[in-house]
Amino acid sequence: MSRYQTNNLLGIGLMMLAMLLFEVMDAVAKWLVGTDMSAIQVIAVRSWIIVPLILLGLALRGELAELKTRRPLAHLGRGMLGFLAPYTFFTSLKTLPLADATVVFFSAAFILTAASALILKEKVGIHRWSAVVIGFGGVVIAMNPQGNGDVPAYLMVLCATTIYSFIFISGKQLSKQDSITSLVFSLHLGMGLSASLLLPWVWVPVSLETLAALTVIAAIALVAHYVFTIAFARADVSVLAPFEYTALVWATIIGYVVWLDFPSSEVWVGAVIIIGCGLYVIHRESLHHKS
Repeated sequence: MSRYQTNNLLGIGLMMLAMLLFEVMDAVAKWLVGTDMSAIQVIAVRSWIIVPLILLGLALRGELAELKTRRPLAHLGRGMLGFLAPYTFFTSLKTLPLADATVVFFSAAFILTAASALILKEKVGIHRWSAVVIGFGGVVIAMNPQGNGDVPAYLMVLCATTIYSFIFISGKQLSKQDSITSLVFSLHLGMGLSASLLLPWVWVPVSLETLAALTVIAAIALVAHYVFTIAFARADVSVLAPFEYTALVWATIIGYVVWLDFPSSEVWVGAVIIIGCGLYVIHRESLHHKS
């Protein structure tokens, strides 16, 4: 029996809230890297706050045993490599509008589909492969390489998306033996260690205002992941998946209100193609699991 009673409407609300929180976190990160602070420092300080908070929460609940793992090196390696995902994404935000970066990050659905076939050896039919190819066509349109698109920054987003997909797939494999809590903890620990090792070369003094912003990022990251997890516990995956794309709505609103950024027509065309193909991949995935 499920631990939580299914409530799709509540799950949808929680998913939309989680997407809003993630976009607020990215917006604060964009502001920080815009002040000449390296993404490395943002990740390091964020981890210094998150890791002790996770340990404190587990200790208060008497659940520290959840961190036990049979593959500590795999966990640590996953976390240290995972550092590249927020690093490349936050760095791209130095020049990219929030909504533009969000649109390209939606390509995660296609990378995950391709990786599932190539790494996990899952069967991916012609329908999903077609959606992947067309979806990446939408990514190219959104990047606008022949126009004024900041191609290097967009490539950083694609790098972040690829690393994120690796984190997801490796987590799927590790979760067969270890708890989700251990995966979350080791990921933040590994990212924090990687960032901290590089910190002496990029450190800049932190004002009280900046420290407050870094604390906000850490707090939002924890709350957003918690809300995101509860959403999937309360509602069906097939119901929730399309609402991940509400991140574009939040990113567009925040980007316009804070920086007066509004996506170009190329970004909107790319977004329609990417989201359409992403929803089709989700639909075919749902049919595949039902069969």
